[in-house]
Amino acid sequence: MFIDLRVIDVPMKIVYELSKEVVANPQSVADTHALTLDESRPQLGLRGRRGLYATDEWWDSLYQGEMDTLYVSGVIIDAYIAGQDHSHSNNEIDLQMADGSVRSVGIYVNDQVDAALFRVGSRVDVIYALDELKEQPSTDGGINYLKIVLEMAVSLEPVTK
Repeated sequence: MFIDLRVIDVPMKIVYELSKEVVANPQSVADTHALTLDESRPQLGLRGRRGLYATDEWWDSLYQGEMDTLYVSGVIIDAYIAGQDHSHSNNEIDLQMADGSVRSVGIYVNDQVDAALFRVGSRVDVIYALDELKEQPSTDGGINYLKIVLEMAVSLEPVTK
């Protein structure tokens, strides 16, 4: 696990783990591998420099700290349906960060029932793997990454009213 609930001062639940998702949806892993390995599409897909997505080599590069990660934590100030998702449950949240800034984050759950935990006032922690894309550099001249959600946790009770 990447999110250590023992060091967080409010009761939280891990609601999404990529490791469970890749087992449940092996075709998405195969599709990602195919795009990574497709040299005829040099601007699409992952670079694969730290191993093919979700392989043992890829996971090892995360655990060894060879692949960068991004940890985000904030309090939900809004929850809503974004994009062309025609579901009846929220799929996006706005988090107020400790510095006062607001960041939009997608809702990820392994069990759809956990989507109900994402309420205004609840804390959310998410950790992303920053996997390099084939197309480099990014628009700002840096490394172009895909942010892949590794884990997401939400507080069991609101932390603000």
